[in-house]
Amino acid sequence: MASMLPPEVHAALTQLLQVLQSPDNTTRGQGERQLESEWLEQRPDMLFMGLAEQMQGSQDDGMRAFAAVLFRRTSYKTTKDAVSGSMKEKFLQLNHAQRAAIRSMLLRCHAAEQATNVRNKIADAIAEVARQYVEDEVLNPDGSRDTWPELLAALHHASQSPDAGMRESAFRIFESAPGIIERQHEAAVLDVFQRGLKDDAVEVRVATMAAFSSFFQTLQKKYQQKYYALIPDILNTLLPLKEASDSDNLTKALMAVIELAELASKMFKNVFSDLVQLSISIIQDKELDDQARQNALELMATFADCNPAMCKKDPRYTSEMVTQCLSLMTDVGADDEDAEEWQAQEDVEFDESDSNHVAGEQTMDRLANKLGGQVILPPTFTWLPRMITSGSWRDRHAALMAISAISEGCQELMEGELDKVLDLVVPALRDPHPRVRWAGCNALGQMSTDFKGTMQSKYHQIVLPALITVLSASEPRVQSHAAAALVNFCEEAEKETLEPYLDTLLQNLMQLLQSPKRFVQEQALSTIATVADSAESTFGKWYGQLMPLLFNVLQQPNEREMRLLRAKAMECATLIALAVGKERMGQDAITLVNVLGNVQSNITDDDDPQESYLLHCWGRMCRVLGQDFIPYLQAVMAPLLKLAQAKADIQLLENEDNVAQIEQEEGWELVPLKGKYIGIKTSTLDDKFMAVELITVYAQHLQQGFAPYVIEIMEKVAIPGLAFFFHDPVRVASAKAVPQLLGSYKAAYGVHSQEYLSLWKSTIEKVLEVLETEPAIETLAEMYQCFYESVEVSGKDCLSNEHMAIFITSAESVLKDFQARVKARQDEAAEREDGEEPDEEAQFAIEDDQTLLSDMNKAFHTVFKQQGQTFLPHWERLLNYYDLFVSNHDDTQRQWALCILDDVLEFCGPASWHYHAHIIQPLIDGMRDNAPANRQAACYGAGVAAHKGGDAWADFAAASLPILFEVTQRPNARGEEDAFATENACASIAKILHFNNGKVGNVQEVVQHWVDTLPVVNDEEAAPYAYSFLAELIERQNPAVMNHAARCFTFVAQALEAETLQGNMAQRIVGAARKLVQIAGLDADQLLAGLPPETQQTVRAFFG
Repeated sequence: MASMLPPEVHAALTQLLQVLQSPDNTTRGQGERQLESEWLEQRPDMLFMGLAEQMQGSQDDGMRAFAAVLFRRTSYKTTKDAVSGSMKEKFLQLNHAQRAAIRSMLLRCHAAEQATNVRNKIADAIAEVARQYVEDEVLNPDGSRDTWPELLAALHHASQSPDAGMRESAFRIFESAPGIIERQHEAAVLDVFQRGLKDDAVEVRVATMAAFSSFFQTLQKKYQQKYYALIPDILNTLLPLKEASDSDNLTKALMAVIELAELASKMFKNVFSDLVQLSISIIQDKELDDQARQNALELMATFADCNPAMCKKDPRYTSEMVTQCLSLMTDVGADDEDAEEWQAQEDVEFDESDSNHVAGEQTMDRLANKLGGQVILPPTFTWLPRMITSGSWRDRHAALMAISAISEGCQELMEGELDKVLDLVVPALRDPHPRVRWAGCNALGQMSTDFKGTMQSKYHQIVLPALITVLSASEPRVQSHAAAALVNFCEEAEKETLEPYLDTLLQNLMQLLQSPKRFVQEQALSTIATVADSAESTFGKWYGQLMPLLFNVLQQPNEREMRLLRAKAMECATLIALAVGKERMGQDAITLVNVLGNVQSNITDDDDPQESYLLHCWGRMCRVLGQDFIPYLQAVMAPLLKLAQAKADIQLLENEDNVAQIEQEEGWELVPLKGKYIGIKTSTLDDKFMAVELITVYAQHLQQGFAPYVIEIMEKVAIPGLAFFFHDPVRVASAKAVPQLLGSYKAAYGVHSQEYLSLWKSTIEKVLEVLETEPAIETLAEMYQCFYESVEVSGKDCLSNEHMAIFITSAESVLKDFQARVKARQDEAAEREDGEEPDEEAQFAIEDDQTLLSDMNKAFHTVFKQQGQTFLPHWERLLNYYDLFVSNHDDTQRQWALCILDDVLEFCGPASWHYHAHIIQPLIDGMRDNAPANRQAACYGAGVAAHKGGDAWADFAAASLPILFEVTQRPNARGEEDAFATENACASIAKILHFNNGKVGNVQEVVQHWVDTLPVVNDEEAAPYAYSFLAELIERQNPAVMNHAARCFTFVAQALEAETLQGNMAQRIVGAARKLVQIAGLDADQLLAGLPPETQQTVRAFFG
């Protein structure tokens, strides 16, 4: 076929293609620049047509393949379109006739190509152009949408070709551009997939599975069901691959099934038992490659993640999966029987994520978390006792790693059986094989985290001596891991628990500092730092021995291989400084600050780990020195501000070489976008986040001393950071910084000063703007927190009418979006069946929404508190939302509305009566609500109505008394969940009797019943009102109290022990109780004798 291009253009392009394939980097670079400037910029039409002609006409396979690769790579390059002015792919910037001619040629090339490798490259080019037509609005000359209709017909034809390679290639295009299949094509497509899955050629069947999975991901849930009919054919594809031991194709096919299971696990319901049997047979087939076996394991684990109910119902699933996981976990240390290689491996972070034993461990963890202890523990503990006493060290290792893996998911059940679990684990620390001892340390470390509190308080006498002994093991990796396990134990331990062990623990850790292995020294320093952090002032005894050692490390030459050790020494020294305090350190505190300054001035390399450690060290020394740190602030702030003002390092990666290069580098995240990738340098952003966090620490601890930096930081870091959309943590850190910066400036200048008011005006405008624009739910909650904490700093009447109006507008928008999300979740729940659970993402979304509502609540509370009645006209705009929320079946929404109605009553007093039609019935219903948190909010509201509502609310308050008593008499009223509602009811009855007793008909009878609602031992806000009223009754010698004097004294004792009474209020109640003892002639010692020893001790301290 004759070329559509002039001969000289064709020749020039042929020459360019040869240059671009040159092995010489310089020559190739010149070719790339020529491609960009002479072809892509000046004549893209000739470039694309010429490349298509090369694919069709070149006699050289390599040249045709390269032309196809270059076509794809250049077609998706994005530049500003000269016609529309918008950013557009280069191919779509051609006119309609040019695009149509090139598209036709691509399809002809694909249909005629005989070489499989070249055909696949042409298929990739076609898929890229197809993607552009799907994702962009491409128009025909008549204004209708251009969808490249010839493509689907060509692919349908190719899928029926007698050539298996051609059929496979058609499905490759479907996989890469599934969006070309539109709704009206579904019947034909179902037929194409069915035939593809039954194809004689294995490669076609596997390509069909991948294409179907890709297509299925584009479907809305309501259209998925008609494709469930393909599932038996998909299973029939897997079995022959397994029987043929075709690991490569089996791996690919299983990947497609995993993707389908993630999207619609219920489509496998009717074949699940067969699929379990097949998957288990693949996992246990050692003739297959590890990746195929691991993919079968991943498929089964995906069902546990997405549909645990279906897994629990299958009689074989759990026992088979546990057995196979444990079996894979014994596949460890091949050809390394005595662990010589393992011991020689000094990189303790060595990545083994692709190994069978790690796959087994991770799957056990997922099964435990998703199926729960009742399901997982019986089959697991059928094996573990046998494995842990096995003659094979690999079995013993696997048993211990299994305990580590399941302890989080089985926490509730295992916590009650820790004696038995420790009986299995602790002896392993004396095992002859080092890897078993390592695994024993691992199990104890993991259990110390998963059973935190219980492990530390009940089992310290078992765990600590066992781990301390292993610190003197002969193998450095075992020593290091024992020290790492001690970090987990100590960071959750009380200082009283650690104190008896400090001497032996620190003697052994200091021995590790003499180890010839640097990774052991580094771990020892981390562990000492954790011990210091937990032991606090009790660490002082060891200060004199340790600090000189640390100074010695920090004063050594700054050699590259010593840098991490020096960083850990800085961390350790500053945590010890925090533990023992400024007075104990004396002159050492200044010496340490100077040493840190010296380290900072000698950092020259970007990859020096000391730099990031140093930032936190400065923050700790600020907390140690307080105002004495101010002279050092200037030196610290220069590098900190540089990091905090860092811009996002973002690159558009337009070819595979760039992507591959970035993938090799640490600290980058790749985000797919329209067939390309955006590379974001996350390491820079992590440093920026850390810098903003530390600025917050300085502002908080130095207060007015930090004021000189506030304006610059607010303008250049914190406010821009609120809209730093490249990195959520930076936005969150900025949101936390803003109120602290305001607080620092307020401390320096005063809240009414011109300086502060100017800063407040510019800041609140930006914060309100963010409330309207923040897209991420989780981060939006943080922005509301930033808003209410900022308002709290600025205090009374700090918001103008305009501010309040903007706040309500943003809140209304958030509530509308929230309702839409709730509706979408309800629709999705209606489509789920057979115990299918919402995926993890949906559960996180619900939690994020609950957090958002909670922080919005606090924002409304703060605005009402600071603005009072001036907020009411704005708040009115949301009344219809409260009416909807307060009667919603969702507990959280009812609670949200009730809490804000409480604020209206509390901060607007009698003026709140204007809204009584919106408030009274919700409070009555709320006091009878089955959700304890809602009862608590409604009971509190009834008390506030009596306390702050004046005469207007008096009748309602008095009429609430019978319902409040009902709350205190509910079954389990004193149980953990209900206690706060009960105690709020008690306090509210007290408020009504104190502020409002004129409307109560039978006051003395009510008072007598009220005494029975005491004590208040949980709610620190309710207790002062309840006990203040009790003191009042004692002072009046009310018979309800005097006739039950001993009980009332006990109620006081219980509140003092629980610390719900503190400060002046505690002293007032103690005075009243003394009077009660005296007037009623009580024997206080006798009464105390009947109380627990701790309570006696606390009460005697109060009574003297």
